Amino acid sequence: MKIAVCIKRVPDTETRIKIADDGKSIVEAGIKFTLNPYDEYAMEEALKLKEAAGEGEVIAIAVGTDSSQETIRTTLAMGADRGILLRMEDAPHDVLATARILATELRDGDYDLILFGKLAIDDYSQAVGTMVGELLGIPSVSAVATLTISDGKGTAEREIEGGVEVVEFALPAVITADKGLNEPRYPALRGIMMAKKKPLEVRDVSWDSVQVELLSLELPPARAAGRIVGEGVAGVGALIEVLKSEAKVL
Repeated sequence: MKIAVCIKRVPDTETRIKIADDGKSIVEAGIKFTLNPYDEYAMEEALKLKEAAGEGEVIAIAVGTDSSQETIRTTLAMGADRGILLRMEDAPHDVLATARILATELRDGDYDLILFGKLAIDDYSQAVGTMVGELLGIPSVSAVATLTISDGKGTAEREIEGGVEVVEFALPAVITADKGLNEPRYPALRGIMMAKKKPLEVRDVSWDSVQVELLSLELPPARAAGRIVGEGVAGVGALIEVLKSEAKVL
């Protein structure tokens, strides 16, 4: 099987974000960047499918700046065979523009399967993978929790409210991976050393027809400090009154 995994470089979830002076970007100095967690599930699934088939190729593809090369190397250390960076100075905030760039790259790649993470934790758009499937004119299944591929067909399970949805589809197809699809592996030392020798192609790209503009970034308002309204049984009445008159939850 030939499998593409589209990945993204994102700030670590424990990073404290600071907004830059322009009000439209974050201060990257001192921030730890990492492979998007949902993309880890997508990459692990691609590697498992290749191992089960006994042959094939897994290609990691990213849209971003030169800094994304480090993120691609992480997937190569996990076991991907090669990487492609579609390089640009600033990635668009328009997810459709991003999807068009990826679709152009993927269209003639003769891929059996194209995997994405369900969403990127920096923007939570949850749209690029599905858009790529539509642009390529192939089936797409989002938020997949269980995946089986056999004889040119696939079966996926999606968790929905109150149950599980089972979807059957033909290949090629686009899949977006949800948490729980698998348990991503950690790169071993041997994999890290081998990753340095695996091919990573860098190509400059640009986008057209951007329709979404980022106007500003704002941090969420600080939470009000807590206070003690009473102690023990004697404080129950005061607490109820605060919940009624101030919090208005009763």
